[in-house]
Amino acid sequence: MPSEKTGPVPDWPSDRVDLGDLRLNYRTTPDGPQEKAVMVHGLAGSATNWTDLSDLLKDQVRTFAPDLPGAGWSPEPEDRDYSVSAHARAMVRFIEWVGGPVHLFGNSLGGAVSVRVAAQRPDLVKSLTLISPALPDLLPRVGPARVALSAVPGVAEFVVRRMSVTVPPERRIQATISMCYGDLDCVHPDRLAAAIKELRRRDDLPYSASAMIGSARGIVREYFRSDLWREAAQVEAPTLVIHGRRDRIVDARMASRASRAFRDVRIVTLPWAGHVAQMESPQIVAREARALIRECADAPVRL
Repeated sequence: MPSEKTGPVPDWPSDRVDLGDLRLNYRTTPDGPQEKAVMVHGLAGSATNWTDLSDLLKDQVRTFAPDLPGAGWSPEPEDRDYSVSAHARAMVRFIEWVGGPVHLFGNSLGGAVSVRVAAQRPDLVKSLTLISPALPDLLPRVGPARVALSAVPGVAEFVVRRMSVTVPPERRIQATISMCYGDLDCVHPDRLAAAIKELRRRDDLPYSASAMIGSARGIVREYFRSDLWREAAQVEAPTLVIHGRRDRIVDARMASRASRAFRDVRIVTLPWAGHVAQMESPQIVAREARALIRECADAPVRL
């Protein structure tokens, strides 16, 4: 597996947009390119999951990476709705504020959210890049089983509260990284330290647990429906789907189903990668994303 641990890129500047009943924190690369990209993180993630990829694409697109409602530095939503549909509505409003259409990226939960946005608002999406998207998959595995456990009423709240008190942040972060990465050597020590510091901050937020549990429940509900796969078939934008063969959360075999579901799709599988290829192998993800963005620029305008 190629090594890309060359030192961490500093997190991009943070700002907050107030859209009335919706307030979102976001990070953005410098102004310059006319093309814009919006990048949506996964469960228990944040805008900083896109730092390295944004850096590699900053000369081609200006990227906007929001923290989903209740995640990262974004406050909890007023209605406390963490369903996939609620997150998709929030992203639609964010993209409208950014000024669409944009090149839309999504990882895991963010991939499911992005599919819904692209299907329901094709006018806002030029291209769609999905990295281990959390589309319905009921194959039994440890990762999804843990997500499903977090959706059980009462159990999830008890487990999260107990872990935050009894399990040090260092151990919880290590467990998360072990689940999400195919190769732990990809994690720079500075990034590990930053993740631990961020988890300590999140532990002190009164809504942190409910936001994570609510989003997990939203994904579980979608797994027992077929809506997202039907919506995948409705996506008009050219689509890139990237899977890691060492993914313990989203089975790489879902790439085959994605190749049949999306109208205009290119599938890339990375043998060494896990669940967060944009963090593990940002250079390769950037290469594939660049090609898709160039193809969209070269494509004739639809009338």
